[in-house]
Amino acid sequence: MRVMVLVKATKDSEEGLMPSTTLLEAMGKYNEELVNAGIMLAGEGLKPSAQGKRVAFEGPSRTVVDGPFAETRELVAGFWLWQVRDMAEAVEWVKRCPNPMPGPSEIEIRPVYEMADFAEALTPEVAELHDRNREKTARR
Repeated sequence: MRVMVLVKATKDSEEGLMPSTTLLEAMGKYNEELVNAGIMLAGEGLKPSAQGKRVAFEGPSRTVVDGPFAETRELVAGFWLWQVRDMAEAVEWVKRCPNPMPGPSEIEIRPVYEMADFAEALTPEVAELHDRNREKTARR
């Protein structure tokens, strides 16, 4: 199963406080363990929401909202995409993670939908379209 592992933002990450050399080294070693175990598919840190934008949808209308965004605890400061056996394995890997922030922090784990989850709405044509897009993405 694939999971998205979300490092939640903190006041420090939203202020753009950069991690220490010690934390960068610890996270690098942790990421290396994930890669060597065949778990990590992708992972990156995100810049503060002040440098981001949101696009709000209402029918055909699109509204662009500039950051920063309120409710820091609801924001994401980084992510990984992992391939694991099950949620229990993902939790065990997260427990091994160095604290990603200088103070208290939180990491959320969410299962990724797989095409099989959409069985009732998935026609062969729609499945082929999504497969073709995944193949193109993998070639990049």
